[in-house]
Amino acid sequence: MRAILAVTADREAVEAMRAAFRRSFHVDELSAFPGGRDAAGKRRYEFLFIDLALMGAGGEEPLRSLRQTFPAAEIIVMTPPERIRDAVDLVKAGAANYLTTPLNGDEIRYVVESIHESLRSQSELDYLRDRFWQSDSLAIAQTRNPAMREVFEQVRLVASTKSTVLLTGETGTGKGILAKLIHRHSNRREVQFIGVHCGAIPESLLESELFGHEKGAFTGAVRRKPGKFELANGGTLFLDEIGTITPAAQIKLLQVLQERSFQRVGGEALIETDARIIAASNTDLGAMVDKGLFRSDLYYRLNVFPIAIPPLRERREDIPQLTEIFLKQMNRFNHRGIHYIHPLVTEAFQRYDWPGNIRELQNLIERACILETSSILTPESFPAELFAGVAPQAPPSAPVATGATLATVRRQAIDEAERRYLREILAQKKGRINRTAATAGITVRQLNKLMNRYGIKKEEFR
Repeated sequence: MRAILAVTADREAVEAMRAAFRRSFHVDELSAFPGGRDAAGKRRYEFLFIDLALMGAGGEEPLRSLRQTFPAAEIIVMTPPERIRDAVDLVKAGAANYLTTPLNGDEIRYVVESIHESLRSQSELDYLRDRFWQSDSLAIAQTRNPAMREVFEQVRLVASTKSTVLLTGETGTGKGILAKLIHRHSNRREVQFIGVHCGAIPESLLESELFGHEKGAFTGAVRRKPGKFELANGGTLFLDEIGTITPAAQIKLLQVLQERSFQRVGGEALIETDARIIAASNTDLGAMVDKGLFRSDLYYRLNVFPIAIPPLRERREDIPQLTEIFLKQMNRFNHRGIHYIHPLVTEAFQRYDWPGNIRELQNLIERACILETSSILTPESFPAELFAGVAPQAPPSAPVATGATLATVRRQAIDEAERRYLREILAQKKGRINRTAATAGITVRQLNKLMNRYGIKKEEFR
């Protein structure tokens, strides 16, 4: 039977819950704040009703401890009417909802059912959004950062349109990757995606590259050459570092965006194009307009659907996932059996400022994979400046929640040690379950349960 845990010394509240869920939930009770994972060991609780009086003056730290102890449970705060403001603060901090005491059976059922409905709706929404992303894009599109979630939502919304997109962000933030994502999920996906790095083309050749030229248009033009706009017709043209193009090229680009036609250099015939434009810049085009360095009318034509990409230092929670993606790429393409990163490296990644953003992270992982001789990426394979301020003799330590009990901290440490141990053995055995279980001295069934618990997939190690 499904289970609820009531943490309260109020016997009437517990009886009200049991009366409300007599046939659908088993209600366990604790009269004191639960200490450690031992409290969650017997049952999997779907809901946790916690008395606000047991959470102390600062409720956010105890709430965080509860979420660690009962990760699968939705937390409902029970509060007297005079402390509703405190309960609302806890809902903002992560609790699912609150109820005022004394409890009413109808209210209890309503809150539980509304949480269930919300979870179901969110699950369906996540499923539909996941279906939007093609399988080879799912890893890229996953993020824990709210700003990046908004970026991917904007990509999802604009991909199927014809609108011009302007991607902004620092060098290395992944503007080119996002441009390809937009194309890959558009109705133009079967036609070519053509990228042009405007800053890498000499000024004298840029117009020829973009719009093509006729034979004899200039010295060296020995034959007619189609430009990128012509080649990208019906597909997507990605103009990277658009802020570097010359005033003359800006005028001609404006004409293309306005009239959907252009002329080759040295030519007179108008050529129509249906290329979808995605532009990108690592400089503030609006500021360039104010300084007279970029045409305002062209800026407004490009800025139809702007997407700003945050730098890596503002989305540090995504660094472990990005690291795993790049490590898998190195293993797949270079056949390296490296499936884990030393904790000191992980800590250094979180402290580093990442001036080169995601591109710098990818380059560091690639370099380390070439240098590494073991199955773990160690600090010795990375530049020394990455570890400035990180004590090499001390293992990294995550911040300890002061509201957590010793049992909770001990359980967390054991979990981390088990996870690291299993990943190392699986890497050595190339994902073979039987051999890994034999080496670990446990049964295959026990190994599978531990792998499910820690989210480890055997395919990662093959």
